[in-house]
Amino acid sequence: MSAESSTLARLSMSLPADLFRQLDLMVSERGLPSRSQLIAELIRHALVEHESLFRPDETLAGTITVVYRSERGRVRHLLSQTQAEFLKEVISSQHVVLEDDQSLEVLLVQGPAAKLKALCDAIRRVRGVQQLELVTTTSLLPPLYEPEPGTTQSTGVNV
Repeated sequence: MSAESSTLARLSMSLPADLFRQLDLMVSERGLPSRSQLIAELIRHALVEHESLFRPDETLAGTITVVYRSERGRVRHLLSQTQAEFLKEVISSQHVVLEDDQSLEVLLVQGPAAKLKALCDAIRRVRGVQQLELVTTTSLLPPLYEPEPGTTQSTGVNV
């Protein structure tokens, strides 16, 4: 018995026949090796959603995908200002120009669920934003920078 199989727990469940057929079809269409893999993915997704609703102070990592009309740079400028208000939560961003004067921006984010929701709400208020989706996970990024023990951290202020 492998170490991985000793950490697994079995779950037995009953489903309506039609739902069971749809589940098998989904497993087949995605090319997954088993129903268990799909069910585990669906459960993880539901758990992250639960965390964000019932534990708003819980730190999550994820992405925010935004599609917007470019409108001579006005929207991009407003989005940059909004991101600056959430500097601790926005780790990085990627911008791509799409067809028909549209742009796609993907933000890598990490922070308390309530702050990520507030960031999404602020972005949605920018006129020209057409689509927005937040995808989160409870897995976190490692600390981006930690000073070595015994050293002092610079404040960036020259005196």
